[in-house]
Amino acid sequence: MTDTTAGELSRTRGDVPLVRALNVSKSFHGNEVLKGIDLDVHRGEVVCLLGPSGSGKTTFLRCINQLESIDGGRIWVDGDLVGYREVKGHLHHLNDKEIATQRRDIGMVFQRFNLFPHKTALENVIEAPLIVRGVARKEAQERGRRLLAQVGLADKPDAYPGQLSGGQQQRVAIARALAMDPKLMLFDEPTSALDPELVGEVLRVMRELADAGMTMIVVTHEMGFARDVADQVVFMDGGVVVEEGKPTEVLGNPQHERTRSFLRRMRSEHDTSLADDAARAAGTDADAPV
Repeated sequence: MTDTTAGELSRTRGDVPLVRALNVSKSFHGNEVLKGIDLDVHRGEVVCLLGPSGSGKTTFLRCINQLESIDGGRIWVDGDLVGYREVKGHLHHLNDKEIATQRRDIGMVFQRFNLFPHKTALENVIEAPLIVRGVARKEAQERGRRLLAQVGLADKPDAYPGQLSGGQQQRVAIARALAMDPKLMLFDEPTSALDPELVGEVLRVMRELADAGMTMIVVTHEMGFARDVADQVVFMDGGVVVEEGKPTEVLGNPQHERTRSFLRRMRSEHDTSLADDAARAAGTDADAPV
């Protein structure tokens, strides 16, 4: 019997996708960044968005979380139309309070950690539950400590961001997003600002979230994570979805030249990085006292 992912189980039950994007477009100053994006993400599914810089991946995530408003198309999260109310075929912008209500069910982790530097790790984690959800401080603190333990930082509740490594700060950021008990987690290249030796600790936490059934959309250049964890890989370029499918299909047997070219470049960069790491290690060993 083969393993069945949460996303696959959801689809067999005929569930409506947790996220549905239909013909989504977005422009900045006349430059069309998204050119009709269609995407379904089912509950419990992990979707990795791949593509070169400027392909629209981050903009698409920001549109889901209403950090950017779309110019055309529709996005639904858990059946709710994102950012708008539709009345008799006409769209009306939601007000700021309504947008905030929708956004609190979506966790987002950015490239940069965006922690409050004057607050401890625990204070960063409990800030939103206290202010947005009105959770009692004792309850928020107890859950905040559990979340810090979940991301491997049980011993760091009183540490300030400046006292933490980049990987530790990013794990605090993940705990902070989880503190709002989101239906959906968005990750925008969460390891790109980290030193190579710190990447693994963040990816480990993300793998554990995926194993626990969290629905995730991840913009990443980490091919190993996409191959091993994703239910679906989407390759974007020039504001369109060029290719999508299971990791074995998109990464192992891409059908489009743009996808093949991108993957060749990523493998080349990965091989170069490994060679550089080996050279540095050899230099360190050579300098070590005998």
